[in-house]
Amino acid sequence: MAGVTLVVGANRGIGLALVQQLHQRGDTVVATCRTPSAGLQAVGVEVVEGVDVTRDEGLQALSNALQGRSVQQLIHNAGVLSRETLTDLDAHRIRWQFEVNALAPLRTIGHLVHHLGQGAKVGILTSRMGSIADNTSGGAYGYRMSKAAVNAAGVSLAHDLAPRGVALALLHPGYVRTDMTGGNGYVDPDHAARGLIARMDELTLDTTGRFWHADGPELPW
Repeated sequence: MAGVTLVVGANRGIGLALVQQLHQRGDTVVATCRTPSAGLQAVGVEVVEGVDVTRDEGLQALSNALQGRSVQQLIHNAGVLSRETLTDLDAHRIRWQFEVNALAPLRTIGHLVHHLGQGAKVGILTSRMGSIADNTSGGAYGYRMSKAAVNAAGVSLAHDLAPRGVALALLHPGYVRTDMTGGNGYVDPDHAARGLIARMDELTLDTTGRFWHADGPELPW
C-alpha cells in the first residue's frame, strides 16, 4: 500500500497550496500545523494540529499520529522571515530564524526517519537567499544565514538517507506572494506549488542533495 504524503507547515500560503494540489491529484495527504485555518480544514485531508516544529513534543506527537504508516513523500514547508540590517541586528529574531528555518527541518526528519522507507522522497523548502554565490544585495542576515545552514544540513541528510533508499531535494519556491512576504512577490502560491510538486516527482537518488528552483533550474550554492 502506498504511503502518505506529509506536508509540514500547511496552514496557509505555499503549504496550503501544496496540500490542495496533492489532494486533488489523489495523494493521501497528512497536513500539519499549530492551529488549523478554515482553508486547510476545507480541503478534507487529515490534519495533525498542535505541531510546533521547534519542540520535540510536537514532533513526537506527529510521529505517534503516523504510527503504523509509511511516509512516501515528506515536504517541510514551515519557515519564518525577518529582514535584519547591519544597523538592526536583533539577535533574538536571528536565532528564531535558525530554530525554524534550519534546525526544525533537521529535527523533523530525525523524528520521522523511521517512517521513511525505500523509495521515499524528502523536500525541504529553502531559498536562493541562502546561496552565497547568488547574494548580490546583502542584508536579511538571519534569513540568509538560516537558509544557508539548512542547505548544508540538506546535503548531509541526502548522504545519510541515501543508504535507506530515500532521496532529498532542496527547493526554492520562487519569490511568492504570501503573508510571509507581506504580499510581495512575482508568483502566487498555486504556481509555486505546481513547480515544487513537479520537482519532487522528478527527484531520484541520482539527483539527491541538489538545490532546485521550483521552475526547474538548478541553483548555485
